[in-house]
Amino acid sequence: MATPTDASQARPTVAIAQGNLIGRETDGVDSFRAIPYAAPPVEALRWRPPQPAPTWTDALDAGQVGAICIQPPPNGDPGVGPLPMSEDCLTLNVWTPRARTGPLPVMVWIHGGGYNNGSGTADLYDGTRLAERGAVVVTINYRLGRLGFFDHPALAADRLPGERAGNYGVMDQIAALEWVRDNIGAFGGDAGNVTVFGESAGAVAVTQLMIAPAARGLFHKAVVQSGLGRQRSAELALDRPGRPSAQSLGVRWARGAGMPIDVSAADLRAAPPELLLSPMPAFYSDNLIVDGQVLTEDVVEAFEAGRQAPVPMVLGTNSAEFWWIRPTDAGAYGRIDDALTDAQHDALLNAYGGAAGYDAHVVSDLIFNEPARHLARLHARAGHPMYLYRFDVVPDSNPEPSGGATHASERPYVFDNLHTVGRPLGERDARAATAMADYWTRFATVGDPNGGERPHWPEFGAQPEQLLEFTNDGPAAKPIPFAERLNLIEAYYARLR
Repeated sequence: MATPTDASQARPTVAIAQGNLIGRETDGVDSFRAIPYAAPPVEALRWRPPQPAPTWTDALDAGQVGAICIQPPPNGDPGVGPLPMSEDCLTLNVWTPRARTGPLPVMVWIHGGGYNNGSGTADLYDGTRLAERGAVVVTINYRLGRLGFFDHPALAADRLPGERAGNYGVMDQIAALEWVRDNIGAFGGDAGNVTVFGESAGAVAVTQLMIAPAARGLFHKAVVQSGLGRQRSAELALDRPGRPSAQSLGVRWARGAGMPIDVSAADLRAAPPELLLSPMPAFYSDNLIVDGQVLTEDVVEAFEAGRQAPVPMVLGTNSAEFWWIRPTDAGAYGRIDDALTDAQHDALLNAYGGAAGYDAHVVSDLIFNEPARHLARLHARAGHPMYLYRFDVVPDSNPEPSGGATHASERPYVFDNLHTVGRPLGERDARAATAMADYWTRFATVGDPNGGERPHWPEFGAQPEQLLEFTNDGPAAKPIPFAERLNLIEAYYARLR
């Protein structure tokens, strides 16, 4: 595949409100990269809501990716993207088919990485193959870690009345969607037909956008790939039993970083970004915040009350999500079964066929599989189109002893970018990628993934407890697997609530 900087490529141009853009053309798809959608969140704008995007006079060369947001060193995840990294990172990338006759559906990708790493610039998320199917694809960067999800009493004292706080990364995502609303028509996209899709933390972001007041109306369909669902967030300033507030977590970090007790907002904003990376904040406890404005409640509470966006949704998990995490491991995920009663634990041991099965699968079921079923039921109960899936494609070249599809392994199939994973994949995988990308783009087009000669994907409201499973032998509709153990976990969560 040609790279975006090949001199032989055509140089398409697009005029948007900020100025003219010069892109690149590859295989009939025009791409425009590193487009600023907000002002650089640096210096006085660190830990401030995103500000209006800059404008320019001369045409901006949009042929190369921009900097990824500040994050820990790359860990080998193909979803991180190339260096350099910078606080000046609020950019997005657009792919659009050159041959088009009318406004096209828009697919906006929100990358995962625990709200600590990743970017929209990775080759894994190149939108060419989805654009070839007739969609305009957008990938975004947003602030990560303590630059994106953080608060401190000194920052609170420096805020204007009513200023939004804490969830700066989510604010960035909303600002990017506002940019799409205002500009995507110049790329052939339909601002009235936008699908947000994401994986892991990016899928959590999609569910948060589903309940964020400021995001309402900015998208019209949602795809949630391994997006949790039962998580409990820290509040901005109120400490709760077992859940310190974001401000308390901020004070704890600042003291550990050697800052004085009377540290000022100016001191915090002057700290080198590298200081903010250590220790890395934990997604499950540090990076999830209910701030009272951007996010007013937890996702599960909003869905239970029917307050989520009334849009069609695809939601699913992988068959061996966190296969490497045991319930005795340190950290928030390993402790998630600690409140089980003896009777509940014994019932689950029996449902898993003993301790080995319990250890291998209970964390994935607690974090992903039962919460996904719960959100699917709630969304269908509210009367909205709902499509549930399970991904169980395992390539022969997969070296992991997972016994299934591990967390994040569906990403190259969704983007039909199998060439980016660094190991050979065969015809079986190519068929799976074709199917997933076709389902996803069809859903983005009409709000229903079905069409053509693909196996029928049951709508969850019309066919309760049915999903589509992506297998090595192709997609197949079937009842939700392992319902007995999910029912026991559902009862556990009901007792906790």
